[in-house]
Amino acid sequence: MPPRNPPSPHGRPSAQEAEAAVRTLLRWAGDDPDREGLLETPARVTRSYRELFAGYDADPRAYLERTFEEVGGYDQLVLLKDIRFVSFCEHHMLPVIGKAHVAYLPNDRVVGISKLARVVNGYGRRLQIQEKMTAEIARAIDEVLKPKGVGVVLEGTHSCMTLRGVNSPGAALVTSHLIGAVRDDPRTRQEFLRLVGI
Repeated sequence: MPPRNPPSPHGRPSAQEAEAAVRTLLRWAGDDPDREGLLETPARVTRSYRELFAGYDADPRAYLERTFEEVGGYDQLVLLKDIRFVSFCEHHMLPVIGKAHVAYLPNDRVVGISKLARVVNGYGRRLQIQEKMTAEIARAIDEVLKPKGVGVVLEGTHSCMTLRGVNSPGAALVTSHLIGAVRDDPRTRQEFLRLVGI
């Protein structure tokens, strides 16, 4: 059986240390971590965090390395819309849930569309601010695929605003990062924004 928490180059605490931290937070919140309903909570939280923060163990750029050159002369925008993402605000560690729209204008090769969603999830499953995540996705596609242009728009609902603080349910943050022809060519930019619906 593999170790429960294998060594990491990031010097991660052990699973036992993480569970102890959750127990401390439960006590700090005013509850008893030894009551029946909470006995397994520390282990459940650490398992869920491993999944929710899986982006730290992924290299999103690697998803873009396998490409296809047989595109039949296709040279228009490739757009994948409504990619659902879940991330966490690095300031409050509360969920950011939203959708990403990712487009690129290919030079001579394309990438499998599922890989675009994997790039979004790879950057999303980390502690983030949405502005940085938007730029990271766009830069990765630009630097690996070397297309004529890239456009990324993220729409996110931030729990740190909707559940606490200013308590603004329904508020959504929209961020964009445009590169190359998607930024500089007015027709391509307009087409991208029209297809995204903003």
